[in-house]
Amino acid sequence: MKKIRKSLSEDEYVLVRKTKKSQMTGLDEDQLIDLHSRIRRARNKYVTLYRRAGAQKVKAKGGRGAAKAANVHNAARAEAFEKALSRVSASLATVSREAARELRTERLDRARTVSRAPEVGPDAAGKVSSAGRPWIDTTRESPGRKKYEASTTAAGARRQTKKDRRHDT
Repeated sequence: MKKIRKSLSEDEYVLVRKTKKSQMTGLDEDQLIDLHSRIRRARNKYVTLYRRAGAQKVKAKGGRGAAKAANVHNAARAEAFEKALSRVSASLATVSREAARELRTERLDRARTVSRAPEVGPDAAGKVSSAGRPWIDTTRESPGRKKYEASTTAAGARRQTKKDRRHDT
């Protein structure tokens, strides 16, 4: 942690400290998402700096090995934010799973109370009662349904007429 402290600014160090488990315990899902995005932006910044500076130093130092040694601070910063990001990601995953579990339980409880299934009790005596709203066929009123029924009736009438003509002769 001492090496990291030397390579981070005060604001960055405070940001990394916010990712400790004791600091993240009281945060809700939205706060963790905000922290996650801040850490990810900082990590991306230092990874980009590390790569760019390393690429520029290769030519000046004459090789990648020498260039890497000259780019230690950016590598340490990127590594510090990578570890912090993994801590926040794990915490966010845990909180998100719990929130999803609670929402699922709530949704299932709500579905059980609005159930349209008939209730049958031990003293029902053959009667069926339903707590839900009654099922009403509203499609009978639609023009398409009326046309379909008229067509079916007409086809039936044509078949019957055809049969009647066969028997009359």
